[in-house]
Amino acid sequence: MKTSIKIFALVMTVFIWMDSIASNKTNYQPEPFEVETIGQGKPILFLPGFTASGSVWKETVEHLTVERKSYLFSYAGFNGNEPIEMPWYDTIKNGLIDYVNQNKLTDIIVIGHSMGGNLAVDIAAEFPDRVSKIIIVDALPFMKDVMMPDVPIEMLDYDTSYNQQTIAMSDADFLNMATMMASNMATDKENQETLKKWMVEADRKTWAYGYTDLLKLDLRPKLSNISCETLIIGASFPDVNMAKANYEKQYENLSEKTLIMASDSKHFVMLDEPEWFYKTVNDFLVNGK
Repeated sequence: MKTSIKIFALVMTVFIWMDSIASNKTNYQPEPFEVETIGQGKPILFLPGFTASGSVWKETVEHLTVERKSYLFSYAGFNGNEPIEMPWYDTIKNGLIDYVNQNKLTDIIVIGHSMGGNLAVDIAAEFPDRVSKIIIVDALPFMKDVMMPDVPIEMLDYDTSYNQQTIAMSDADFLNMATMMASNMATDKENQETLKKWMVEADRKTWAYGYTDLLKLDLRPKLSNISCETLIIGASFPDVNMAKANYEKQYENLSEKTLIMASDSKHFVMLDEPEWFYKTVNDFLVNGK
């Protein structure tokens, strides 16, 4: 009898353990990003653009003249990180807000490129008393207005024929598209290869649906809530005067801003004009306007 009871208890223990494993798998949610930290001091958050790795900021970090702890973020669905459920952008944004709160970060500087610039705006609007400066690199608060001005925002949805075609695209066709896009984002061939690699390795659904999130994003109403000093660095490609006009129009309601246009740069300004970029960033961080 005692032997039967022991066997029964052992079997029940195994069942409970297996049920626990199954439950943990069901409840598992991938992280919205990974973070690499460098140095010590007050925080400076480095936010890359769509598909880009946080490593794109490594050389900028090496050239900083301020003593800060650098946080380099890489997003879910890119650079080998597990994809997350949609909505993608809002999950990343909310994860960053939680990260700032959980780590009790204060006197924060945020530097964001492209989509990372959008996240910088969101963080500065969320934490007006904790963000001291932001640098926005070639990012518009409402990019649909420039890229797809005639498309009603209501028509931008995950389940579109374009998104489904992108997800189903052959690797060869996607590589061709990535090659063309990379050539318009950086001047140097080696840098283009890096950008292309990031695109090709991206989770395809994250690529399609995440980009839809960005097209629907309109941060212009939040700009009036931002009181910190802001530096906007714009790329000159393909037309510096048109690009500058778009920045002035879209950031009209941002009060404490300085707009500087690069002289000879595509989208990845920090790769195309690195020395000028490092100096511009350091001058702003040390001296402000």
